[in-house]
Amino acid sequence: MNRLNCVNIRTMKIRQSESGVVSGMFISLVTAVTLLVLTLGFAGWAFVSRQDYKNNADKKIAAAVEVAKKNTAAEKDNEFVEKEKYPLKSYKGPAELGSVSFLYPKTWSAYADTGTTGGDNFFIANPDLVSGADDALSALKITVEDEPYNDSITQYDGQIEDGKLKAKAYSLPKVPSVVGVRFDGEIEDGQPGALVILPIRDKSLLIHCMIPDRVGDFNKIILPNLSFNP
Repeated sequence: MNRLNCVNIRTMKIRQSESGVVSGMFISLVTAVTLLVLTLGFAGWAFVSRQDYKNNADKKIAAAVEVAKKNTAAEKDNEFVEKEKYPLKSYKGPAELGSVSFLYPKTWSAYADTGTTGGDNFFIANPDLVSGADDALSALKITVEDEPYNDSITQYDGQIEDGKLKAKAYSLPKVPSVVGVRFDGEIEDGQPGALVILPIRDKSLLIHCMIPDRVGDFNKIILPNLSFNP
């Protein structure tokens, strides 16, 4: 091989080597730029996500705090309303009608008719004003009706059959020997509430809550404190 050929071969090898180095550097550079772009993109996404989460978290915390404040205020209001009901007032009906006696919240307005005018003996009470209208709804209405017990309870058979009313045997805590019926549901057409009917001598004792929101007082205050002479 002559000298010229040797030089050409060596030159080609040098060029190939330089080309490989350039290609390697280019690939490394592209890879580095790509990684940098990805890193910056991820960092940007993470920052935006963190800010979004922080903003949403702040809103959620503020909303939760507001709800907690409202709940606390409502609880305090409820506590105040409950405490204001005490000490309870008392009522006792005429002896000839079984001496029906009970306690009721002192914040309630009340009206009693002893039946001296020839009608039924009744007592009505309400947290608001008491109305004497026949269709008025009251938190409590207690009536001694001049009607046999069986007649008083059978008038609700229709509502029970229609599924509008549920009935179960019931005795007052203070008069456990007398068993009557408790009705819960639609006592009258479109009027939900609770009603207890008990036999009292040859008559019927009706204890009625016509306002669903007051059934709690009916259960906790009225019924546990009500008694009569059978």
